Amino acid sequence: MPAVSRLSQSLADEDFTLTAELNPPKGTDLAGVLSAAETLKGQVTAFNLTDSAASRMTMAPGALAHLLRDRDIESTLQIAGRDRNRLAIQADMLAASALGVENLVCMTGDPPSGGDHPDAKAVFDLGAEDILKAASSLEAGQDLAGNALKGRPRFYKGAVANVAVPDLGKEVARMEAKIASGAQFFQTNAVYEAAGFETFMQRCEKFEVPVLAGIIVLKSARQARYMTERIPGVVVPDRLTDALARTSDTVRTSVRMAGQVIRDVAPMCHGVHIMAIGWERYIPDVLEAAGR
Repeated sequence: MPAVSRLSQSLADEDFTLTAELNPPKGTDLAGVLSAAETLKGQVTAFNLTDSAASRMTMAPGALAHLLRDRDIESTLQIAGRDRNRLAIQADMLAASALGVENLVCMTGDPPSGGDHPDAKAVFDLGAEDILKAASSLEAGQDLAGNALKGRPRFYKGAVANVAVPDLGKEVARMEAKIASGAQFFQTNAVYEAAGFETFMQRCEKFEVPVLAGIIVLKSARQARYMTERIPGVVVPDRLTDALARTSDTVRTSVRMAGQVIRDVAPMCHGVHIMAIGWERYIPDVLEAAGR
């Protein structure tokens, strides 16, 4: 039986779909993240819950997904291959299904060397495509070793894609492989140039799979430079970095920029995925600036 999450329904209906990212806390205080979700629940279809994003240890997202579901708020669980082998990944997906989570975004994950536990041992037993295959296998009623399950989960399976890459053909080929492994929708990394995103969308239009454009709300010129220099597939145009360096009102400038990007890319895709990284309180302002 296919997943019938609100996210899958919204994308199937070709509505303009908004998802947003929430980071579980480093600790047990969930007040802030729950408050942000409650505030945005009328606008956001589903919240991505990160899996120790950027290799910085935080609470496992499954617990937060369960608490959000109790509040009638839908989540999308990120599943990264960095920290767990195939036994643990499959076990976590079954547990998520038991807690009512249907949406997954499967990714390989960032190396631990760039995080807050740089001496941690990386696992990477499964990459993104393999995790998608594992989810598909569980849906079919067996684990990766071919053992039968007692009860099948159902998932709406997503993956990530990079837009501003030197070899777009290679990235499109990876998307095709992810679709063959079970991906049903994509969220992209940060988009800042409509022209480059249009080229990307033209190349992957043949897949007929929903794409949500990633929007990172910039907090400073320093952050913009860091992302361009250190994060593969993200290029912040100099004009935006310079505007942030000159402004006397960073929040207003950042909100206006993000809103304009959404305006520019909205006709090309199925919606946007906003990564506010602690600025979730400004998402309504971004949407207003975008005319949404």
